[in-house]
Amino acid sequence: MAIPPTETFDEAAFRQVLARFATGVVVVTGATPDGPAGLTCQSFSSLSLDPPLVLLSTARSSTTWPRIAATGRFAVNVLAADQQEVSNRFAVSGADKFAGQGWRPGALGNPLLDGALAHVECDIDAVHDGGDHVIVVGRVRALEAPGLDAASPLVYYRSGYHALAD
Repeated sequence: MAIPPTETFDEAAFRQVLARFATGVVVVTGATPDGPAGLTCQSFSSLSLDPPLVLLSTARSSTTWPRIAATGRFAVNVLAADQQEVSNRFAVSGADKFAGQGWRPGALGNPLLDGALAHVECDIDAVHDGGDHVIVVGRVRALEAPGLDAASPLVYYRSGYHALAD
């Protein structure tokens, strides 16, 4: 599908084209004064090995991210293919996202979700403007892969969840 250049921006075409890029799915969590907080995020990647940095972006409209950001740190929980329900729960606003979800505090005190393929705990290193999102750079302070090497990651592609096939 070719989309010709135009003077007006076609938001639907933009979404349609970018939906062809597969992403992993993570839940970003933090230990806030009001209790654990978390949100689903697809915009996550490694950024640098030296120093160890990761990058994520979240919508400016998020009511959860400012609560996590105020703590100065966060955890990234890389979801497994069987955690689609976890992703959906943490993507909604206003619910008790941790109800029924097992977790434990990590090395920095952030909630680490049971069943996740990996956990990365970070201090916030920088926050940048990204249009209707904020771009967050996290300095990695602790990480682990809790022994689920046989599990596949949860993948989001063309507006739906998928699992990797061997």
